[in-house]
Amino acid sequence: MRVRPITILLVEDNMDHIELTVTALRNNGLINKINIVTDGQEALDYLYGNNKYSDRNEYPYPELILLDIKLPKVDGFEVLKTLKNDSELRKIPVVILTTSDNDKDITCAYMNGANSYISKPVNFDEFHKKINDLKIYWVLTNTLPRT
Repeated sequence: MRVRPITILLVEDNMDHIELTVTALRNNGLINKINIVTDGQEALDYLYGNNKYSDRNEYPYPELILLDIKLPKVDGFEVLKTLKNDSELRKIPVVILTTSDNDKDITCAYMNGANSYISKPVNFDEFHKKINDLKIYWVLTNTLPRT
């Protein structure tokens, strides 16, 4: 199976979660570009090519977004709503990756167009396994739209 590298946008404000997620995504030799933003406004700036994100060679459209919902400035639900209401950006798959396992949050995410919802476990090994499973599905198994 031949896998083409994809660009992943990780929207996460917790530095420990960023490190764990990136490490798990990078394991097994997969080479994907992972761009990281740490708040909801920065995510929107990236997606719309505003401010420092105007260079699409350096900051290409992501082919997969990993989005936390508890973010500073603009929360993840607002980012999700904005993205899924945009005719150009709505095709980008969004995986909610959050510590919340609240039924209300899960329902809200799906009602606003999330493609998947993953609760981050507290245990490192479980967290690593979930990210690895996510990578296997979204990067190796699933066919993503080309941007």
